[in-house]
Amino acid sequence: MPRIIISDTSCFIILSKIGELEILQKLYGHILTTSDIAEEFGEALPDWVKIENVNDKSYQRILELQIDKGESSAIALALEIKNSTLILDDIKARKVAQGLGLTFTGTIGILIKAKLSGLIPSIKPCLEKMKQTNFRIASEIELQALKEAQEFN
Repeated sequence: MPRIIISDTSCFIILSKIGELEILQKLYGHILTTSDIAEEFGEALPDWVKIENVNDKSYQRILELQIDKGESSAIALALEIKNSTLILDDIKARKVAQGLGLTFTGTIGILIKAKLSGLIPSIKPCLEKMKQTNFRIASEIELQALKEAQEFN
């Protein structure tokens, strides 16, 4: 059974800002997100993004004591949907997800996968466009991403 992909807001925002939102559809077909995340995104999401809300909001409310509402809803949904992968960029949310034993990646990981799958020729132009936005990329992370995408020796 293919993994269910659940995205937080940041991935939608940054890929939309750099004109690469369709990478998600090309890689995964469809993505799940929550109404909290859709609201945070603030624009209409494509029809291949399905809204699914958390059944038991109590865990989400507990998570909201540590991380924001969107990230909390994504993690709570991942806890309810087994065999799912989260797309999270926030370091604090990633630490929470890791502590809960959840599988996750980030927007840069999505770009690397797209490159290695032949969907995009290079991640470098995407990284350059990302740096023109408010998305922060540490130089070590950028270097590691280029290595993983086989674009740096």
